Amino acid sequence: MAQTQWTAERIGQFVAVDPLVDRMRELRSTWHPSDGVAVFNRVYLTVTEEIGHAIEAGTFEDRRAAATLDVRFAERYLAAVDAVASGTPAPACWRPLFHYRRHPGVRPLQFALAGINAHVGHDLALAVVDSCRDLRCAPADLEDEFDRVGDVLVLLEERIREELMPGPDLLEIADPLTHLLGCWSLDRARDGAWLAARSLWQLRGLPELAEEFTERLDRSVGLVGRMLLTPLAGP
Repeated sequence: MAQTQWTAERIGQFVAVDPLVDRMRELRSTWHPSDGVAVFNRVYLTVTEEIGHAIEAGTFEDRRAAATLDVRFAERYLAAVDAVASGTPAPACWRPLFHYRRHPGVRPLQFALAGINAHVGHDLALAVVDSCRDLRCAPADLEDEFDRVGDVLVLLEERIREELMPGPDLLEIADPLTHLLGCWSLDRARDGAWLAARSLWQLRGLPELAEEFTERLDRSVGLVGRMLLTPLAGP
C-alpha cells in the first residue's frame, strides 16, 4: 500500500473524524484478529468512535479543538501503519509492536497495551503540538480536551484489562503477565505526554533541540514497548 497522508478534512470550522474511523474499520477487516497490530487497532477504533460520539454530542466545550486533537492523534498511528506497509521504518515507539505482531508467545493484552504505550507515550505529545499549530494556540489552551481524551483512554484500559487478562482472578497474581504489566501505567504515560508536549512547544524556536528531544522520546517509549511485549510462552 502506498503511504497515504491522512490529512483532516475540514467541514466548516471542524475537522472530520469519520474518514479515520473508516480507515481503521478497513484495517480491522483486512488483518487477522490474532495479529498484534489488529488487536491494538480494535482497541483504538473503539476509542476513536467514543471520542467522535462525544464530540458530536457536545461533551467537549470546544468541539473544534477536540476534533483537531483527536484527528491529529489518529493520524500518527495511521502514518505508522502506512510506513510499514510501504517498507519504510515506523517510528521507534511502534517498531516492537510491528515486529512481534505474530509472535505466538505474546498475549493479546500485551499487544493492546504496547500499542497504547506507543500512541500515548509518543504520538499524543506530538499530536498536541500539531494541534496547537493548527489552532494557533498554546498547549495550556488544549488542557481540558487533553484531559477528556485521557479519561476515555483510562476507561478503555480498564475494559481491556478485564476482557483480555487471562485466567480466573485467583490465578492472576501468579501469572507472569500480571507482574509484567504492573510495571506500566497509563496515568504515568499521560503525564509524560503532557510534559513532553509542553517541552516541545517551548523548543519550537530551536528545531535542532526539538528534533533531538523527539528522537529520544521515540526511542525511550520504544524500549518500554519492547518490555511490554516480552514473550511469556514458547511457540
